[in-house]
Amino acid sequence: MDLQISGKRALVTGSTAGIGLAIATALAREGARVTVNGRTAARVDEAVAQVKRDAAGGVVEGIVADLGTAEGARRVIGAMPDVDLLINNLGIYEVKPFEQLSDEDWMHILEVNLISGVRLSRHYFPPMLKRGWGRVIFISSESGVQIPTEMIHYGVTKSAQVSLARGMAELTAGTGVTVNSVLVGPTKSEGVEQFVADMAHSRGVTEKEVEADFFKSVRPSSLIKRFETSEEVAAVVAFLCGAVASGINGSAVRAEGGVLKGML
Repeated sequence: MDLQISGKRALVTGSTAGIGLAIATALAREGARVTVNGRTAARVDEAVAQVKRDAAGGVVEGIVADLGTAEGARRVIGAMPDVDLLINNLGIYEVKPFEQLSDEDWMHILEVNLISGVRLSRHYFPPMLKRGWGRVIFISSESGVQIPTEMIHYGVTKSAQVSLARGMAELTAGTGVTVNSVLVGPTKSEGVEQFVADMAHSRGVTEKEVEADFFKSVRPSSLIKRFETSEEVAAVVAFLCGAVASGINGSAVRAEGGVLKGML
């Protein structure tokens, strides 16, 4: 399927590994001109090289900036005054009891997971509306619906992303711009792979056994009974970026392996 995004300018935040890197690769394969982002030059250079290898002929560049800060946002906007596809993928998580979460913990995760997308959208979204075409996507999580008790602050940021995306979508009426969020499920990212490996080592079992136990005891509602791959998530995001997905707007698209129950 031709997504009709060849030549479109795409910015994928937090894209030196995991879902972000997979999204950057998927968009580059579709002909988009992709910019990857990370906090260190070494990671950004490595990611650019990998996308170029995996998306032969793709046009890829990188920008080093900490988008969890206002200065980082200014740096990116200064280097990229305009984009057609904005993928707000940057995100962090931390397992911590609610009563131990300080004001600093709350402000940090809100600034990284939510405000980073607010700052960039505030700049890139209005020109999209003027042109009558553009895509803004927030990479949210099933944790925004089923708030995890072990990291309530993370779940709150993911719920907020869904609300932000829906509110922005209301401003697109009658244009060719869409704003959506994607509810991602447990995914085999860099951090999860390390967690599973460490857990397997400490228990003296295989990583497959750890994964099976996770979906038996922690996410028993999962229908696929395994961690998603970053590429599976990226395929959904790439489709939403396409001209062919113009009918999907203001949606919280479920790509969470069936973890969430219910029709909506």
